Amino acid sequence: MHAIQYETVGGPEVLHLVDVPLPEPTGAQVRVAVRAAGVNPADWKARQGLMGPQDLPRVAGFEIAGVVDAVGPDAPWGLGDEVIGWAQTGGYAEYVLAQRLAAKPDGLPFPDAVAIPVAANTASGGLEVLALESGQTLLVNGASGAVGAMAVQLARAAGIEVIGTASAANQAVVAGLGATPTTYGDGVVERVRALAPAGIDAVFDCAGHGFLDAAIELRGGIDRIVTIADGAAADKGVRFYSRTEGPALDVVEEVAQRVATGEFLLTGPARTYSLAEAAAAQRESESGHGLGKIVLVV
Repeated sequence: MHAIQYETVGGPEVLHLVDVPLPEPTGAQVRVAVRAAGVNPADWKARQGLMGPQDLPRVAGFEIAGVVDAVGPDAPWGLGDEVIGWAQTGGYAEYVLAQRLAAKPDGLPFPDAVAIPVAANTASGGLEVLALESGQTLLVNGASGAVGAMAVQLARAAGIEVIGTASAANQAVVAGLGATPTTYGDGVVERVRALAPAGIDAVFDCAGHGFLDAAIELRGGIDRIVTIADGAAADKGVRFYSRTEGPALDVVEEVAQRVATGEFLLTGPARTYSLAEAAAAQRESESGHGLGKIVLVV
């Protein structure tokens, strides 16, 4: 089968299309015929060697949507089941082994479905840490991004008021998600205070770009601020969040159903590449521009 592999860390040029053996599931594993693989910042950070030690050569990626093609003896899935989730053997491949999976709703296209697992998992985990209650106000920095948009919609579904920052071009997108939009950059503290004169109860920084100083000023301290994007968090005493206890598969499945019914929105159509174009897809991801999930269609 074909897969995208790298033998050494470095730039996008280290990604190669290779032939690797077809994996066979054991135990509770299933083999998934991949229809779409998500391209995430963690993919190119791992390729650059920024995510800690890793065994090489390595098949890139991990977020997948596809069809169960073979099952281990203890697997809870059946042949032909459509699933989304996390690959154990690297996601940029024609076939992967997986266990951490949720059902893909009927009628939800694979390139849309693969936009859900990482965003829903990260957004829900960050909101759990912030422990907001209905009627409180959350500030989401980067509300038009994948995780930010999901955080906005999960918070709004829980009765939380949301102010979301985004570029000037994406203000309507943020409003469409149910948040009160404003732009980031100089003057953001004053703009947020004008929108929430009683103050904000928590900040979820999904974009970085030096936003934590503004977040701390708005909160009057470091309490109830989390970031998934700013490496300076530790220096400022702010919590850098990443889910370490495994994916919230129930949340992923619920969000997928809400996207399928139109209750939740994706911020734009998938930006698709072929498997062989993985390097170009990662270059676009590194640029940080554009709406919609970057997806490898397999």
